[in-house]
Amino acid sequence: MVHISDGILSLPVLAAGWAIAIALIAVALWWSKKKGNIDEEIPKLSVMTAAFFVASLIHIPVGPTSAHFILNGLVGVTLGILALPAIFIGVVLQAVLFQHGGITTIGINTVNMGIPALIAFCIFKWGNKRGMMLTRKDLSAGIFGALAGGVAVFLAVVFTAFSLILSGKEAFSAVAILLTVAHIPIIVIEAIVTGSIVVFLLRVKPELIGGLGGDEK
Repeated sequence: MVHISDGILSLPVLAAGWAIAIALIAVALWWSKKKGNIDEEIPKLSVMTAAFFVASLIHIPVGPTSAHFILNGLVGVTLGILALPAIFIGVVLQAVLFQHGGITTIGINTVNMGIPALIAFCIFKWGNKRGMMLTRKDLSAGIFGALAGGVAVFLAVVFTAFSLILSGKEAFSAVAILLTVAHIPIIVIEAIVTGSIVVFLLRVKPELIGGLGGDEK
């Protein structure tokens, strides 16, 4: 599963995960304060953190691993750079309240889902700027929202598999492959869900799309 448990990864991978996560969250908070009033983003951050928290708790066992919804792409599209602290909070709550993922792996789990969320936001923002050639803006948002949602899950799975392989245990290679295959349906479903939600939000509440890292209004 994308939420790696304690006792699996090597110490260097765990340390690198924490270092990268702390650095990225610090940059995200600094950049958000620089770009605008971060207090105004707290309600939206809370809602998306809750959505991420709940979605990841619904998982299906697949051999030695499991497949579950992530919604990191949707978090990225709606929050922008603030997706990083939102995912960090969600991962902490999942680990502490439901033992979904480990305590020592909070850093690497945040990185594995947070960086793809940022990439999803960049894909959506870049795509929409070039999607004006389409006659309907909601069609452009739906297409690039779906692409962002699918890519975010795919990259989260790849990052997680890479973390397992880096830990140096030969058996992890087979688990990494199984993990990737098991999430193929999740990638497709999340692409559809993210694209649909983005179109809906664009029609009823367009200010919810984008974060302080750059608005998509």
